Amino acid sequence: MKKIRHAMLAILMVTVGSWATAADVPLGAGDVVKITVFGNNDLTVETRVSEAGSISFPLVGEVKVGGLSSNQAEKKIADLLDKGGFIRNPQVNLMVTEMQSQQVSVLGQVNKPGRYPVDGRRSLTDVLAMAGGANEEAADTVILTHTRDGKTSKETIDLLELVRSGDPSKNRELVAGDQVFVERAPRFYIYGEVQKPGSYKLERNMMVLQALSTGGGLSPRGTERGVRIKRRDANGVLQIMTVKHDDLLKPDDIVYVKESLF
Repeated sequence: MKKIRHAMLAILMVTVGSWATAADVPLGAGDVVKITVFGNNDLTVETRVSEAGSISFPLVGEVKVGGLSSNQAEKKIADLLDKGGFIRNPQVNLMVTEMQSQQVSVLGQVNKPGRYPVDGRRSLTDVLAMAGGANEEAADTVILTHTRDGKTSKETIDLLELVRSGDPSKNRELVAGDQVFVERAPRFYIYGEVQKPGSYKLERNMMVLQALSTGGGLSPRGTERGVRIKRRDANGVLQIMTVKHDDLLKPDDIVYVKESLF
């Protein structure tokens, strides 16, 4: 289990080399762009795209760039300079210095929650890597919320299954406005005659024997024959059950180790 988790975290920190460049991403309100024209330093401008999706550029005035890629915006400005008789065959370069319009949110159990730019093609693992990867409290699943054609939907993605399968189709590609929430892992509790009573992360398919090991093992007065689990049923009523070593734990189980009578 630890090897799989380490592999998952390692993959989340790998940068994929097949991203598209920022030139493919449409410009939007809030983006900051720097525009230069070869041989015309006086036309160098760094400006922010307005809420209306436009910028102001010397000689040509307001230019609508919202929804255009960087390359398309370069060509549009060049055409305006050329057709306006200002510069013949201008070589315009537009670079996005701050991407505000194309961002996704990463929340929950990650090392650096926040908003991150989607300046090219970004997969789920790409964005998690940008957020510093999952922290020690993270579950193996994330909730992806996205809006497509005005409809919002949620999808739960199993990161362990994603890594194990190696299926790229399960590594969802994110777009601006998507939200990624890394859930907190379920917990179990252990007390009584163990070395380290307390609350612990419940690993997938964790057995009673593994829970005892996580709790540091039995104390000198503990007995394996005295292990009980307290678990709430579907109606919320607390049940006390005798268990075997290979029984599986469930979230919020309370493992109690009794004192030996001998």
